[in-house]
Amino acid sequence: MSTKIFVNLPVKDPSRSVAFFKRLGFTFNPQFTDENAAMMVVDEHIYVMLLVENFFKTFTLKEIADTGRSTEVIISLSVSSRGEVDRLADLALQSGGKPSSATQEMGGMYIRSFEDPDGHLWEVAYMEIPDK
Repeated sequence: MSTKIFVNLPVKDPSRSVAFFKRLGFTFNPQFTDENAAMMVVDEHIYVMLLVENFFKTFTLKEIADTGRSTEVIISLSVSSRGEVDRLADLALQSGGKPSSATQEMGGMYIRSFEDPDGHLWEVAYMEIPDK
């Protein structure tokens, strides 16, 4: 059995969020997409559920984090090259995202970060793994 990861994020305007992530090249599963939710496919084992805030609230007793003032999570995506890091981060910024921290280079890792239209923080990372 393979394990799948579902990240659930509250969004204010699902159409805006879907359009943003489509511009970054992600697809959506129409079977699990409606007026309350959109299932973004990262790969065959990772999905991001973009849930309208009122619908998201039905899954928790806690308040939704105000992403304009605080960070609830940083979602990191690993890609296959430094060029892919730059391509995806630049595309996010050109599509309405905002920079969320300085570019980081440390010990074979290259990371760029952005904030999506709802203030959720994302990192795009490349890690050099030497051949054995």
